[in-house]
Amino acid sequence: MPEPSPGPSGSSVVVRVEVDHGLAELVSDPDRPSSWTLLVDGTAQSHVDLDDPTHLEFEYVRRLGHVVDALAPAGEPLRVVHLGGGAWTLARYVAATRPRSPQAVVELDGALARLVGDRLPADDDLWQLRVGDARAEAVALPPGGADLLVVDVFAGARIPAHLTSVEFAGLAAAALAPGGVLAVNLADGGPLAFARSQVTTVGTVLAHRALVVAGDVWHGRRFGNLLLLASADPLPLGDLARATAADPFPAGVRHGAELRRFARTGAVVTDRTAVPSPVPPAGFFGRPADGP
Repeated sequence: MPEPSPGPSGSSVVVRVEVDHGLAELVSDPDRPSSWTLLVDGTAQSHVDLDDPTHLEFEYVRRLGHVVDALAPAGEPLRVVHLGGGAWTLARYVAATRPRSPQAVVELDGALARLVGDRLPADDDLWQLRVGDARAEAVALPPGGADLLVVDVFAGARIPAHLTSVEFAGLAAAALAPGGVLAVNLADGGPLAFARSQVTTVGTVLAHRALVVAGDVWHGRRFGNLLLLASADPLPLGDLARATAADPFPAGVRHGAELRRFARTGAVVTDRTAVPSPVPPAGFFGRPADGP
């Protein structure tokens, strides 16, 4: 394991390691001494505060935290599956706010998982860590076993095509318990064609849907994250709307007729037609100008 080195400003510590799928960097946060940002090939993947796992720095992760909060009374355990590990930020949040929650975290990059475990450790019994492809692991999930299934998988800065199809959505839906929620971190901009297709695609297997999204992203003024929520049962929209509106960077919850109009031009994606999510602009996710 390499020794950490000062960052460009001299105020941060940077750990750089070649992992299975690129160059990983752990960058200390000068404003929060116990916090680190994980980047892979220059793309920011996670931010974690080791002393305070309830601190969620990234906007979309805060919104995922609100979903966790809204699904059951405070402190009640939830069965959570995380497809996409990163620095295990949301898994740490669930463990802190809902002790004894059975969790599974799936990470494709075994070397990255080892780096996070070494440098940003967590108790081994807080969740089960699995190294493997998200879709292959979704096939192996027990039917009806998850109260929350989070899909937060990026290859570089794009969502892999095989996680965008109706076939994959069907696998995810089969893993949900009654009342369970699928939460998918999307990234899109401009006319939001990718997001529209994902709302339509997921809606073929789960009737109740919502998008949690900032107003300027919703209106196509910038590239950003959209959190797609779906369930066979009604979603906790009121609690989510209040929580996301109160955030430092507020978001709205789009649902019902408004969301149906939004998705009207979105085609159902199949394994044969699936493509990765759009390439983000330089600077988004920390992506360098010459990134992929």
